[in-house]
Amino acid sequence: MTPATVTAYLGPAGTFTEEALLGEADLAASHREQYRTFADVLQAVADGRADLGVVALENSIEGTVNVSLDRLVFDHDLWIVRELQISVAQCLVGLPGTTLADVKQVLSMPVATAQCRAWLSRNLARAEHEPCSSTAEAVRRVAEQGDRAAVAIGTAHAAHLYGMEVLARDIEDHDANTTRFAVVARPEWGIPPLTGHDKTTVVCFQSSDHPGSLHTILGQFAARSLNLTKLESRPTKKALGEYCFVIDVDGHIADEVVADCLRDLHATLPAVKFLGSYPAAGAAGEQRRREAAAAWTAADAWVQDLRQHLAKPEAAGGPVATGTS
Repeated sequence: MTPATVTAYLGPAGTFTEEALLGEADLAASHREQYRTFADVLQAVADGRADLGVVALENSIEGTVNVSLDRLVFDHDLWIVRELQISVAQCLVGLPGTTLADVKQVLSMPVATAQCRAWLSRNLARAEHEPCSSTAEAVRRVAEQGDRAAVAIGTAHAAHLYGMEVLARDIEDHDANTTRFAVVARPEWGIPPLTGHDKTTVVCFQSSDHPGSLHTILGQFAARSLNLTKLESRPTKKALGEYCFVIDVDGHIADEVVADCLRDLHATLPAVKFLGSYPAAGAAGEQRRREAAAAWTAADAWVQDLRQHLAKPEAAGGPVATGTS
């Protein structure tokens, strides 16, 4: 990455997306541009206005961020070149001096609000919820409104940026609240090299919905002892009941065992979309990949040894099959 690299991300200042990219030295050093939605971030990369884009893909409480995933699957030809993970601590933010008794309205990004359902039900059950494009945008709007009846769910950093007060901390429903982000680029950026701790994401499309169709796809991974870290069905947008499968697998396209699996999938399915091989965040699965690669290498050597014993057609003295008894 050069200093001229442009990185698009969800703004305004104070979002969790900004927090994630600032934790990466090279991304933090790039020229950063804010966009209003994740869809806008991906469009900026697709159009060439940005070299890289950072979008949320998944949250440990609320699951997939559908707008990001669906745009990658159906609307753009972009590759994931890195993933980031950060712990998410949601705060209730309001004007200085605000009490819970004052609150009639809660503003935030719907995904963030959903992460705090139980806390909101216990403490602000009568408050109305208003969606915003990001948690930081919610904090900024509450600051601009200047009304103690409105609060936002956002970061402590955003509260500081916009002169607000943190009324309650860690209001998410589960302690292990983690969000996974993808760094995406156009294909000409290239596939990051093999690191030994990598992940590959593909989308598998079925020819029709019939018994065993998913089993056929998964069998390709199981036969090679490849570990799937995520499997999700997404509607194809064509007809009710038609789905494709988004799959994350431990390994890299440069791993022969992964390449062999993708080769077979591409040969047998109507379509397979490659979404990237990239350095994985989180706990390492390197040992599993080494074992799977070793098993595949041993199996390949076994098959090659058997093939050495194939009789040549012109060889004399061997039995000749006639097809009759």
